[in-house]
Amino acid sequence: MGGVEDGMSEGREQDQPEEREGAVRPSTAAARRERRASSRPAARKDGSAESKKSVVKSDSSDEDAKKGRPTKTREGQEKRPSLIGRFFRYLREVIGELRKVIWPTRKQLVTYTGVVLVFVVFMVALVWALDLGFGAAVFELFG
Repeated sequence: MGGVEDGMSEGREQDQPEEREGAVRPSTAAARRERRASSRPAARKDGSAESKKSVVKSDSSDEDAKKGRPTKTREGQEKRPSLIGRFFRYLREVIGELRKVIWPTRKQLVTYTGVVLVFVVFMVALVWALDLGFGAAVFELFG
């Protein structure tokens, strides 16, 4: 079994792009965390609680400094598009999203529709049977 796994992993290694050959994949969870941490900004690299607290304190002091500023005016901002313009933008975005959808094939559609119909028929039969049983029990109990 070990020989089969070695053969399969060799095939996968050959399929990898050449640029990844130099990169070493981390083998432990700690190594993966370290690799992720190296791609983050330096302030977040250190996981100690004191560094996080100091970051929070510096953020609050920045907010205090910003409170003395007046509110920005709207003169420099662009006007909102008209209702018709927003509607057409919405339609363009909907069409763009629908193009991204992976639509089912006819065979998948027929299969999924059949599964749903069978499930619905089963649930209707189950509710009907429970209703019939509870109705009979209530009739026997209260006459």
